[in-house]
Amino acid sequence: MSVQTVLLDFSIDPVRIGDEIASKDLLKFIKDALAVYFENLKFVYDLKTEDGYLCLFTDKNLVFIQIRFFNHGLITINIEYFKGETDKQIMSFDNIKCLENALRVNLEAVRSKHLPPIKRGCNADSKRQLCDALEAKLEISGYPYPNIKRDGINKYFYGSDERILEYDIDKVLFDKRSPFQKVQIVHSKSLGNMLVLDELQNIAEADLIYTETLMQRGIQNYEGAEICILGGGDGALLYELLKEKPKFVTMLEIDEMVMEACNVHLRSICGDVLERREAENFEIIVGDCMVSLEKYAKEGKKFDFVFGDLTDIPISETPTGEIWNFIREILQQSFQILKPNGKYLTHGNGSNCPESLRMFEDLLNQLQPKVKFTTTKAFVPSFMEEWVFYQVSLDV
Repeated sequence: MSVQTVLLDFSIDPVRIGDEIASKDLLKFIKDALAVYFENLKFVYDLKTEDGYLCLFTDKNLVFIQIRFFNHGLITINIEYFKGETDKQIMSFDNIKCLENALRVNLEAVRSKHLPPIKRGCNADSKRQLCDALEAKLEISGYPYPNIKRDGINKYFYGSDERILEYDIDKVLFDKRSPFQKVQIVHSKSLGNMLVLDELQNIAEADLIYTETLMQRGIQNYEGAEICILGGGDGALLYELLKEKPKFVTMLEIDEMVMEACNVHLRSICGDVLERREAENFEIIVGDCMVSLEKYAKEGKKFDFVFGDLTDIPISETPTGEIWNFIREILQQSFQILKPNGKYLTHGNGSNCPESLRMFEDLLNQLQPKVKFTTTKAFVPSFMEEWVFYQVSLDV
C-alpha cells in the first residue's frame, strides 16, 4: 500500500495565464478532461498567489487534485491518492498518457510531460533531518525521497517495468511532432545525444551495444546477404550492417522527420546513410513497411535477413490490442519474404518484464509455418537495464 502522486506539466503562453477570461477557460478545459477519469469531481478551494493561481479538487474516492498556474507559463497538475494492496489502480499508465495528450491539445501547450506515481520532498539535508526527527518522535521508520525537477527539460523516463529513471539531460536539440509521433533528440552528459519517440528512449550515442546485439555482430555472417530492415529510422542498424559487406540492404521507414533529425544530431551512429538515402548497396524507402512487404510477397522476393526494428513488445496483461495485432501481422508478412534458411532478428523488451516476453514467445510458437528462436541479452546504457533480443528462423 502507498500514497501515489501522478504529475503532469504543461507549458503555455504566459499571457493566457495573466488574462482572467483565458485562465478561466484553461481551468474549465482541465476540469472537463479530469472528469473523464474521476467521478463526481468537486471544487474544494482556490487561491490567487503572487506567482499565479492554485486550485484544489477532489472526487468520491478521496483523490485530491492540485492545479497550479504559474505566471511564467507553467501549469502543473498533481493527482494524489491512497492505494491499498488490493485496490485497483485509479490511474493506469495508458490513462495518464491519454489525459496528457487530451490536455496538451485543449490547452494548446507547447510542451507537456507526465510522470507515473512518485513521492517528492525538499532538499536532501533537510529531508534527512526531518525524517530523522520524525522517526525519533513518532517511533517510525522513514525515507527522504530525492527532488523531482519540473522545468522546461524532461529528465525522467520509464524503465520497461514502469520504474522512473532520471537522466542527466541538459539540452533539447530537436522537439517536433511528425504525423506519426513526437520526435525529440536530447543531450545527456553521460550518454551523448539520444533519440526519444513519444517520451520513450530509443537510442543514444552510447548504445552501440544495442545495435551490435540486435544484429548479432561476430555471430551472423552478412557478407553477400540481402537484408530488409523494418523501421530503423535512426540509421544506426543500416550504418553498422553496411560495414559487414552485404549484397544489398533495403530499409523501410515511415517517419521522414525521425530520419531528418537523426541525420543532423546522431551522425556518430548513422554516418551519412540518412543523407544519401541510397547507393549501390542500400536503399531507404519512405513509407508504410506493410505496403512494401505485401509487394515483395506478391513478387516472390526473398531476403536472407529481416530485421524488426519497430515497436517494443507491449507491457500488457494479455496479448491483445492494436500493437499486438501489428506485431502478429509483421511476423506473418516477414516470414513470407524470408528465404528457407533466413533469419528474423528483433528486439523484445526489458528482462524485468518476463510476462510480456513470455506472451511474445507464445505468439512465436503459434506461427505457421513453425519457427524456432533463440534469445540474447545485453545491458543498454540509455535504457539503464538489460534488454532481450530475439533471433527467429523457420523450423525446417
